Amino acid sequence: MTRYIKLLGLTLGVVALNIVVFSRGFIGIEIGGNALSSAIGVTFLVASAITLTYGCYSFLFKAKAALPVKEMKTHDDYVEALSRFRRIKVLEEDIGLALRQLERMQKKRNTLLEVLKQRFDPSELSYKKFSSVIYEVEKLFYLNVRSILNRLHTFDASEFESVSGRKPSPLSPELLQARKNVYGEYLFFTKQSLGTNEEILLKLDQLMLEISRLDSLEPGDIDSMPCMQEIDTLIKQTQYYKN
Repeated sequence: MTRYIKLLGLTLGVVALNIVVFSRGFIGIEIGGNALSSAIGVTFLVASAITLTYGCYSFLFKAKAALPVKEMKTHDDYVEALSRFRRIKVLEEDIGLALRQLERMQKKRNTLLEVLKQRFDPSELSYKKFSSVIYEVEKLFYLNVRSILNRLHTFDASEFESVSGRKPSPLSPELLQARKNVYGEYLFFTKQSLGTNEEILLKLDQLMLEISRLDSLEPGDIDSMPCMQEIDTLIKQTQYYKN
């Protein structure tokens, strides 16, 4: 989407500049008038065409350099990074799920924060406790996505094809099996991380349901809510596992 917005901005800029150059109310360059005016007009039109052509290529077709995982900060950074692996057949289904999870996470987070604003004042302790947990869960979710991307960046699709049995291999059966096991670990880890993120999304749904059922709530009651306890356990278990 950002690329299309940039391209639209470039197009509008070129059009506006052409209006200024060729309009009689502004500069008033004419093609077909004197030789100098015609030369300037033709040169400007050619330059405009080149600018638009290069802009289309840069924004729509030219591949952007991959952003290092450690520098990813926004939702769009993660979507773009995962999308690069979507055409790898063995990963297609998992990457599709990961992208859908990203979209669902963003929607659930925004909905939960909106529900909190409707039920509590942002200055209340209850609001701060709930929003803090949502932030921690979101951070955990993206840490899982980072872990997936770190593994994927070392995943060699062509080498996987050579050991998957789909193509003939000169390797011995033992070595072939050992390499299959390594790539099996890649795929298992990816599915495991996706499973954890699916659990996180489920916990957020449960949290939203519990909040919607509340009539009154004291700050001290929040920690005893079943879903809050489950989320806290999930966060601690994952942190322990990663450490």
